[in-house]
Amino acid sequence: MAHTTHIKVRGYHLDLYSHVNNARYLEFLEEARWSFFEDKSDLPRFMKSGLALIVVNINIDYRHAATIGDELAIETSVKSLGNRSAVMHQRVVLQGSGKLVAEADVTFVAFDSRQGKAVAIDGELLALLQGLQEDKASMA
Repeated sequence: MAHTTHIKVRGYHLDLYSHVNNARYLEFLEEARWSFFEDKSDLPRFMKSGLALIVVNINIDYRHAATIGDELAIETSVKSLGNRSAVMHQRVVLQGSGKLVAEADVTFVAFDSRQGKAVAIDGELLALLQGLQEDKASMA
């Protein structure tokens, strides 16, 4: 089951056309990923490990304009795991109606700050991400 983060659209999120600017969705999605890991893992312990999850690719499909006062629910889950990267899937929906506003696949790597490079996703990190991965049956 996906983790949900709620964000209310404010005036400063809007562009000249009075809807949420596309760049703001990157911030909304990032906020939701932080919330996901805060709620689902021991984030302070992970941050002390010297590893970081670094975004290397984001693909966003915009489906419906969000405007001032809209309540957005951002659903976040781990979609897939590879040896050196993983993909999180995020859906932005209008609270109440369930209308899809945007969805994104966010690819990240495990970056070891001591080595200064991306490293294999293994050990405790792999176990953590496997535990957070979407149920394969719910994805079908």
